[in-house]
Amino acid sequence: MRYSRRMDSLPPYLFAEIERKVAEKKKQGVDVISLGIGDPDMPTPEHIVAEMQRQVADPANHQYPNNRGTEEFRSAVAAFYLKRFGVQLDPETEIIPLLGAKEGIAHICFNFLDEGDVCLGADPGYPVYASGPILAGGTPVPLPLKPELNFQPDLDAIDAETRKRAKMLFVNYPNNPTGAVIDDEDDFFARLTEFGLENDIAILHDNAYSEITFDGYVAPSYLETAGAKEAGIEFYSLSKTYNMTGWRIGAIVGNADIIEKYWTLKSNMDSGMFQALQRVAAHALSGSQKCVEDMCDIYQRRRDLVVSTLNDIGIEVTPPRGTIYIWVPVPDGYTSESFATMVLDKCGVVVPPGSGYGPSGEGFVRISLTAPDGRITEALERIRDNL
Repeated sequence: MRYSRRMDSLPPYLFAEIERKVAEKKKQGVDVISLGIGDPDMPTPEHIVAEMQRQVADPANHQYPNNRGTEEFRSAVAAFYLKRFGVQLDPETEIIPLLGAKEGIAHICFNFLDEGDVCLGADPGYPVYASGPILAGGTPVPLPLKPELNFQPDLDAIDAETRKRAKMLFVNYPNNPTGAVIDDEDDFFARLTEFGLENDIAILHDNAYSEITFDGYVAPSYLETAGAKEAGIEFYSLSKTYNMTGWRIGAIVGNADIIEKYWTLKSNMDSGMFQALQRVAAHALSGSQKCVEDMCDIYQRRRDLVVSTLNDIGIEVTPPRGTIYIWVPVPDGYTSESFATMVLDKCGVVVPPGSGYGPSGEGFVRISLTAPDGRITEALERIRDNL
């Protein structure tokens, strides 16, 4: 068979590799504790499951869906954004459903990139910020997130030639994998918007974790920023907010021209989101958010458990105020990869190496809070015993 040369440039997907290693260890009889993939261990809230059962039974939902999204779904997203962020969205022109944010992040690259065009992507960052551009024929260029800048990129350090070739830029706050957040007094989103408009670079904000925050912190939407809708769009996902990773529900919102172009692409690539899912999403967004508050309490408890134990071991970690991850510096004498390998081989614990999220992730591993408290405790004790 003769395959596309693009496939040669595509690295193995990080989490697919993790799943493969876990399967190998389990075949060997190892009791593996995975703190790797950010897949919630808690079930989808009962009221959402009950609504899905009701919607699946409705024959009106059994035919092809409207690819642009039902009016009910788009109106619910608009109402959520207005209530939660104070952002006004036009349901007719500024919202389209996604089959999870990952779909949108990968596919939107086809809207912007031709051969030789550049996509700037947060480094470390979600691996699809790099694989999406490769699949579209573009060139991903890492945008290092500086610890001394609170894991924000230095926009002024981007050279003129790269600015000229770049057509799009991916960022994500609260940030995966570092847990960094944007504070009220932080002007990063304003500077990012100015950068995008001045250089004709679309700003694409991955807003997957805005509802998972701790210590009273409330995360903003990028679209709250003056001029943001002129500069770009935002991806919103229900996956982590409602423990719905397997349901594949999200939305792309913001700049009407980008949304229209994306709809043209999407209508040629898939048949839209199952209408029952759209109605359930509207139900989740419009109903009580008590389930989200309760979930955040659990994650905050787990965060405190991990941070206190690591600090006790001698690995200093600052408690993140958002996401379901802890960004952990590896002990002296290890690389990200060697530490992750040691932890798996000697402890039976899975932690992804920071280098898997980009070159700037070297020197770290990521711990996910998506395991029961007891299993997290056991994993940390295994690591303690082998350091």
